Amino acid sequence: MSAESELIRALRALAPSPAARGLADDAAVLEFGGRRLVLTHDLLVEGVHFLPADPPQDVAWKLVAVNLSDLAAKGARPLGVLLGYPLGGEEWDRAFVEGLAAALAAFRVALLGGDTVAAPRVLGLTAIGEAKGPVPSRGGARAGDDLWVSGTIGDAGAGLRGLKGELPQDGGLVERYRRPEPRLEAGEALAPLVSAMMDVSDGLLIDASRIAEASGIALAIELSDLPLSGRCRRAGGDDVPARLAAASAGDDYELLFTAAPERSEAIGAVAARLDLPLTRIGRATAGAGLALTQGGAPAALPARLGWEHGARPHGS
Repeated sequence: MSAESELIRALRALAPSPAARGLADDAAVLEFGGRRLVLTHDLLVEGVHFLPADPPQDVAWKLVAVNLSDLAAKGARPLGVLLGYPLGGEEWDRAFVEGLAAALAAFRVALLGGDTVAAPRVLGLTAIGEAKGPVPSRGGARAGDDLWVSGTIGDAGAGLRGLKGELPQDGGLVERYRRPEPRLEAGEALAPLVSAMMDVSDGLLIDASRIAEASGIALAIELSDLPLSGRCRRAGGDDVPARLAAASAGDDYELLFTAAPERSEAIGAVAARLDLPLTRIGRATAGAGLALTQGGAPAALPARLGWEHGARPHGS
Protein backbone atom coordinates (compact mmCIF):
# COMPACT_ATOMS: atom_id res chain seq x y z
CA MET A 1 0.00 0.00 0.00
CA SER A 2 1.37 3.44 -0.94
CA ALA A 3 0.70 6.90 0.44
CA GLU A 4 -1.13 7.66 -2.81
CA SER A 5 -3.47 4.67 -2.59
CA GLU A 6 -4.09 5.29 1.11
CA LEU A 7 -5.14 8.89 0.39
CA ILE A 8 -7.45 7.80 -2.44
CA ARG A 9 -9.04 5.28 -0.11
CA ALA A 10 -9.71 8.06 2.43
CA LEU A 11 -11.15 10.33 -0.26
CA ARG A 12 -13.69 7.75 -1.43
CA ALA A 13 -15.96 8.69 1.45
CA LEU A 14 -16.16 12.19 -0.04
CA ALA A 15 -17.07 10.98 -3.52
CA PRO A 16 -20.45 9.19 -3.28
CA SER A 17 -21.68 10.35 -6.71
CA PRO A 18 -21.96 7.54 -9.30
CA ALA A 19 -20.05 9.87 -11.66
CA ALA A 20 -16.94 9.42 -9.50
CA ARG A 21 -16.89 5.65 -10.09
CA GLY A 22 -15.67 5.18 -6.54
CA LEU A 23 -12.42 6.98 -7.40
CA ALA A 24 -11.33 3.62 -8.79
CA ASP A 25 -11.06 4.68 -12.42
CA ASP A 26 -9.05 7.16 -14.49
CA ALA A 27 -11.94 9.54 -15.14
CA ALA A 28 -15.36 10.61 -13.94
CA VAL A 29 -18.40 9.91 -16.10
CA LEU A 30 -21.19 12.46 -15.73
CA GLU A 31 -24.61 11.98 -17.28
CA PHE A 32 -25.81 15.46 -18.17
CA GLY A 33 -28.63 16.59 -20.45
CA GLY A 34 -28.75 13.27 -22.25
CA ARG A 35 -24.99 13.35 -22.86
CA ARG A 36 -22.27 11.24 -21.29
CA LEU A 37 -19.42 13.55 -20.31
CA VAL A 38 -16.01 12.17 -19.31
CA LEU A 39 -13.79 14.34 -17.09
CA THR A 40 -10.18 13.83 -16.01
CA HIS A 41 -7.44 15.87 -14.38
CA ASP A 42 -3.69 15.25 -14.34
CA LEU A 43 -0.69 17.14 -13.01
CA LEU A 44 2.83 17.38 -14.40
CA VAL A 45 5.55 18.24 -11.89
CA GLU A 46 9.04 19.34 -12.88
CA GLY A 47 11.57 16.74 -11.78
CA VAL A 48 8.88 14.07 -11.45
CA HIS A 49 6.99 13.96 -14.77
CA PHE A 50 9.43 15.95 -16.90
CA LEU A 51 13.07 16.99 -16.68
CA PRO A 52 14.08 20.60 -15.96
CA ALA A 53 15.89 20.69 -19.31
CA ASP A 54 12.89 19.46 -21.32
CA PRO A 55 11.75 22.08 -23.85
CA PRO A 56 8.63 23.99 -22.68
CA GLN A 57 6.96 23.21 -26.01
CA ASP A 58 7.27 19.48 -25.24
CA VAL A 59 6.05 19.94 -21.66
CA ALA A 60 2.90 21.62 -23.00
CA TRP A 61 2.36 18.81 -25.52
CA LYS A 62 2.79 16.16 -22.83
CA LEU A 63 0.39 17.93 -20.46
CA VAL A 64 -2.36 17.83 -23.08
CA ALA A 65 -1.53 14.33 -24.30
CA VAL A 66 -1.54 12.59 -20.92
CA ASN A 67 -4.97 13.97 -20.09
CA LEU A 68 -6.39 13.06 -23.50
CA SER A 69 -4.97 9.57 -23.02
CA ASP A 70 -7.34 9.13 -20.08
CA LEU A 71 -10.22 10.13 -22.35
CA ALA A 72 -9.01 7.64 -24.97
CA ALA A 73 -9.17 4.83 -22.42
CA LYS A 74 -12.83 5.71 -21.82
CA GLY A 75 -13.68 5.76 -25.53
CA ALA A 76 -14.33 9.52 -25.37
CA ARG A 77 -13.72 12.32 -27.84
CA PRO A 78 -12.17 15.48 -26.35
CA LEU A 79 -14.34 18.61 -26.12
CA GLY A 80 -12.06 21.03 -24.29
CA VAL A 81 -9.48 21.57 -21.57
CA LEU A 82 -8.98 23.84 -18.55
CA LEU A 83 -5.39 24.84 -17.72
CA GLY A 84 -3.78 25.48 -14.34
CA TYR A 85 -0.48 27.21 -15.06
CA PRO A 86 2.39 28.47 -12.88
CA LEU A 87 4.11 31.47 -14.44
CA GLY A 88 7.60 30.40 -15.46
CA GLY A 89 9.27 33.51 -16.86
CA GLU A 90 8.60 35.32 -20.10
CA GLU A 91 10.72 33.08 -22.35
CA TRP A 92 9.46 29.82 -20.80
CA ASP A 93 5.84 31.02 -20.91
CA ARG A 94 6.12 32.03 -24.56
CA ALA A 95 7.58 28.66 -25.54
CA PHE A 96 4.94 26.79 -23.50
CA VAL A 97 2.12 28.66 -25.24
CA GLU A 98 3.68 27.76 -28.59
CA GLY A 99 3.69 24.08 -27.64
CA LEU A 100 0.18 24.27 -26.21
CA ALA A 101 -1.13 25.76 -29.45
CA ALA A 102 0.49 22.94 -31.43
CA ALA A 103 -1.00 20.24 -29.19
CA LEU A 104 -4.48 21.73 -29.19
CA ALA A 105 -4.40 21.98 -32.97
CA ALA A 106 -3.04 18.45 -33.42
CA PHE A 107 -5.74 16.90 -31.24
CA ARG A 108 -8.49 19.32 -32.35
CA VAL A 109 -9.41 20.38 -28.83
CA ALA A 110 -10.26 23.82 -27.44
CA LEU A 111 -8.81 25.68 -24.47
CA LEU A 112 -11.85 26.70 -22.39
CA GLY A 113 -10.21 28.53 -19.48
CA GLY A 114 -8.32 27.88 -16.26
CA ASP A 115 -6.08 29.79 -13.88
CA THR A 116 -2.55 31.17 -13.61
CA VAL A 117 -0.45 31.64 -10.48
CA ALA A 118 3.11 32.50 -9.47
CA ALA A 119 4.30 29.16 -8.05
CA PRO A 120 6.76 26.29 -8.56
CA ARG A 121 6.45 24.46 -11.85
CA VAL A 122 3.44 22.22 -11.22
CA LEU A 123 1.08 22.21 -14.21
CA GLY A 124 -2.49 20.97 -14.16
CA LEU A 125 -4.98 20.25 -16.90
CA THR A 126 -8.61 19.16 -16.79
CA ALA A 127 -9.83 17.48 -19.96
CA ILE A 128 -13.51 17.14 -20.83
CA GLY A 129 -14.73 14.64 -23.38
CA GLU A 130 -17.89 12.98 -24.56
CA ALA A 131 -18.55 9.28 -25.06
CA LYS A 132 -21.13 8.25 -27.63
CA GLY A 133 -20.90 4.58 -26.72
CA PRO A 134 -19.79 2.42 -23.79
CA VAL A 135 -17.36 3.90 -21.25
CA PRO A 136 -15.06 1.06 -20.13
CA SER A 137 -13.81 1.02 -16.55
CA ARG A 138 -10.87 -0.76 -14.98
CA GLY A 139 -13.26 -3.12 -13.27
CA GLY A 140 -14.99 -5.13 -15.98
CA ALA A 141 -12.46 -7.88 -16.73
CA ARG A 142 -13.66 -11.47 -16.34
CA ALA A 143 -11.85 -14.78 -15.97
CA GLY A 144 -11.16 -16.13 -19.46
CA ASP A 145 -10.67 -12.70 -21.04
CA ASP A 146 -7.54 -11.98 -23.04
CA LEU A 147 -5.23 -9.10 -22.06
CA TRP A 148 -4.11 -6.77 -24.87
CA VAL A 149 -1.95 -3.68 -25.29
CA SER A 150 -1.70 -1.19 -28.15
CA GLY A 151 1.50 -0.04 -29.84
CA THR A 152 4.81 -0.78 -28.15
CA ILE A 153 5.88 -0.45 -24.54
CA GLY A 154 9.11 0.72 -22.95
CA ASP A 155 10.01 3.35 -25.55
CA ALA A 156 9.35 6.33 -23.28
CA GLY A 157 11.19 4.74 -20.37
CA ALA A 158 14.19 4.05 -22.61
CA GLY A 159 14.02 7.63 -23.89
CA LEU A 160 14.11 8.98 -20.33
CA ARG A 161 17.01 6.70 -19.42
CA GLY A 162 18.83 7.94 -22.51
CA LEU A 163 18.38 11.55 -21.39
CA LYS A 164 19.75 10.57 -17.96
CA GLY A 165 22.79 8.87 -19.52
CA GLU A 166 21.74 5.39 -18.41
CA LEU A 167 21.23 4.09 -21.98
CA PRO A 168 22.39 5.20 -25.42
CA GLN A 169 20.33 8.23 -26.39
CA ASP A 170 17.98 7.72 -29.33
CA GLY A 171 16.00 10.63 -30.78
CA GLY A 172 12.95 8.52 -31.54
CA LEU A 173 12.78 7.19 -27.99
CA VAL A 174 13.22 10.68 -26.54
CA GLU A 175 10.34 11.80 -28.74
CA ARG A 176 8.15 9.03 -27.31
CA TYR A 177 8.98 10.24 -23.79
CA ARG A 178 8.45 13.94 -24.42
CA ARG A 179 5.59 13.82 -26.93
CA PRO A 180 3.28 10.85 -26.31
CA GLU A 181 0.37 10.20 -28.65
CA PRO A 182 -2.99 9.53 -26.98
CA ARG A 183 -4.80 6.67 -28.73
CA LEU A 184 -8.06 8.56 -29.14
CA GLU A 185 -9.28 6.89 -32.32
CA ALA A 186 -8.33 3.43 -31.07
CA GLY A 187 -10.02 4.01 -27.72
CA GLU A 188 -13.29 4.98 -29.36
CA ALA A 189 -13.17 1.98 -31.71
CA LEU A 190 -12.27 -0.49 -28.96
CA ALA A 191 -14.71 0.72 -26.30
CA PRO A 192 -17.62 -1.46 -27.53
CA LEU A 193 -15.36 -4.53 -27.72
CA VAL A 194 -13.53 -4.53 -24.37
CA SER A 195 -14.49 -5.59 -20.87
CA ALA A 196 -11.98 -3.26 -19.12
CA MET A 197 -9.57 -0.60 -20.37
CA MET A 198 -7.10 1.98 -19.07
CA ASP A 199 -4.03 3.71 -20.40
CA VAL A 200 -0.47 2.69 -19.52
CA SER A 201 0.80 5.73 -17.67
CA ASP A 202 2.69 4.36 -14.65
CA GLY A 203 3.99 1.14 -16.20
CA LEU A 204 2.31 -1.85 -17.82
CA LEU A 205 2.75 -4.13 -14.80
CA ILE A 206 1.38 -1.78 -12.17
CA ASP A 207 -1.50 -0.73 -14.44
CA ALA A 208 -2.32 -4.38 -15.16
CA SER A 209 -2.37 -5.01 -11.41
CA ARG A 210 -4.90 -2.17 -11.08
CA ILE A 211 -7.20 -3.81 -13.63
CA ALA A 212 -6.86 -7.12 -11.77
CA GLU A 213 -7.67 -5.53 -8.40
CA ALA A 214 -10.60 -3.48 -9.70
CA SER A 215 -12.04 -6.48 -11.55
CA GLY A 216 -11.52 -9.05 -8.81
CA ILE A 217 -9.54 -11.39 -11.07
CA ALA A 218 -5.92 -12.45 -11.65
CA LEU A 219 -3.87 -11.54 -14.71
CA ALA A 220 -1.09 -13.68 -16.17
CA ILE A 221 1.31 -11.91 -18.56
CA GLU A 222 3.75 -13.63 -20.92
CA LEU A 223 6.94 -11.53 -21.05
CA SER A 224 8.00 -12.83 -24.45
CA ASP A 225 4.76 -11.49 -25.97
CA LEU A 226 5.32 -7.90 -24.85
CA PRO A 227 5.65 -5.67 -27.93
CA LEU A 228 9.03 -3.91 -27.79
CA SER A 229 10.12 -1.69 -30.65
CA GLY A 230 13.39 -2.23 -32.47
CA ARG A 231 14.67 1.07 -31.08
CA CYS A 232 13.89 -0.03 -27.52
CA ARG A 233 15.58 -3.40 -27.98
CA ARG A 234 18.68 -1.82 -29.49
CA ALA A 235 18.96 0.69 -26.67
CA GLY A 236 18.07 -1.48 -23.69
CA GLY A 237 18.35 -5.11 -24.80
CA ASP A 238 15.82 -7.91 -25.15
CA ASP A 239 16.54 -10.27 -22.25
CA VAL A 240 14.26 -10.81 -19.27
CA PRO A 241 15.66 -7.88 -17.22
CA ALA A 242 15.23 -5.57 -20.21
CA ARG A 243 11.64 -6.70 -20.73
CA LEU A 244 10.89 -6.24 -17.04
CA ALA A 245 12.37 -2.74 -17.23
CA ALA A 246 10.17 -1.91 -20.23
CA ALA A 247 7.09 -3.36 -18.52
CA SER A 248 7.63 -1.34 -15.35
CA ALA A 249 8.57 1.95 -17.04
CA GLY A 250 5.91 4.62 -17.28
CA ASP A 251 4.88 7.24 -19.83
CA ASP A 252 3.88 4.84 -22.64
CA TYR A 253 0.25 6.08 -22.83
CA GLU A 254 -0.78 3.00 -24.75
CA LEU A 255 -4.13 1.29 -24.16
CA LEU A 256 -4.23 -1.77 -21.91
CA PHE A 257 -7.48 -3.72 -22.16
CA THR A 258 -9.21 -7.03 -21.66
CA ALA A 259 -11.70 -8.65 -24.00
CA ALA A 260 -13.45 -11.96 -24.44
CA PRO A 261 -11.62 -14.34 -26.84
CA GLU A 262 -14.48 -14.14 -29.34
CA ARG A 263 -13.68 -10.43 -29.78
CA SER A 264 -10.25 -11.21 -31.24
CA GLU A 265 -11.31 -10.95 -34.88
CA ALA A 266 -13.01 -7.59 -34.32
CA ILE A 267 -9.95 -6.30 -32.44
CA GLY A 268 -7.75 -7.42 -35.32
CA ALA A 269 -9.97 -5.48 -37.72
CA VAL A 270 -9.50 -2.33 -35.59
CA ALA A 271 -5.74 -2.85 -35.67
CA ALA A 272 -5.76 -3.22 -39.45
CA ARG A 273 -8.02 -0.21 -40.03
CA LEU A 274 -5.96 2.08 -37.81
CA ASP A 275 -2.59 0.57 -38.77
CA LEU A 276 -1.87 0.21 -35.04
CA PRO A 277 -0.47 -2.99 -33.50
CA LEU A 278 -2.79 -4.53 -30.91
CA THR A 279 -1.00 -7.38 -29.16
CA ARG A 280 -2.41 -10.12 -26.95
CA ILE A 281 -0.03 -10.40 -23.97
CA GLY A 282 -1.86 -12.42 -21.35
CA ARG A 283 -5.05 -13.78 -19.90
CA ALA A 284 -7.40 -13.17 -17.00
CA THR A 285 -8.04 -16.07 -14.63
CA ALA A 286 -9.91 -16.66 -11.41
CA GLY A 287 -8.02 -15.46 -8.36
CA ALA A 288 -6.19 -12.26 -7.54
CA GLY A 289 -3.01 -10.41 -8.37
CA LEU A 290 -0.48 -10.53 -11.17
CA ALA A 291 1.70 -13.37 -12.45
CA LEU A 292 4.45 -13.43 -15.08
CA THR A 293 5.71 -16.18 -17.35
CA GLN A 294 8.64 -16.31 -19.73
CA GLY A 295 8.29 -18.90 -22.44
CA GLY A 296 5.48 -20.45 -20.41
CA ALA A 297 7.63 -20.89 -17.28
CA PRO A 298 6.91 -18.84 -14.12
CA ALA A 299 8.93 -15.64 -13.80
CA ALA A 300 9.38 -13.50 -10.70
CA LEU A 301 7.72 -10.12 -10.42
CA PRO A 302 10.13 -7.21 -10.04
CA ALA A 303 10.33 -5.39 -6.69
CA ARG A 304 8.90 -2.31 -8.40
CA LEU A 305 5.91 -2.83 -10.71
CA GLY A 306 5.86 0.79 -11.91
CA TRP A 307 5.59 4.35 -10.73
CA GLU A 308 3.45 5.17 -7.69
CA HIS A 309 3.74 8.28 -5.52
CA GLY A 310 4.86 7.42 -2.01
CA ALA A 311 5.28 3.78 -3.03
CA ARG A 312 6.83 0.98 -1.01
CA PRO A 313 8.47 -1.96 -2.83
CA HIS A 314 6.12 -4.68 -4.10
CA GLY A 315 5.49 -7.30 -1.46
CA SER A 316 6.55 -5.14 1.52
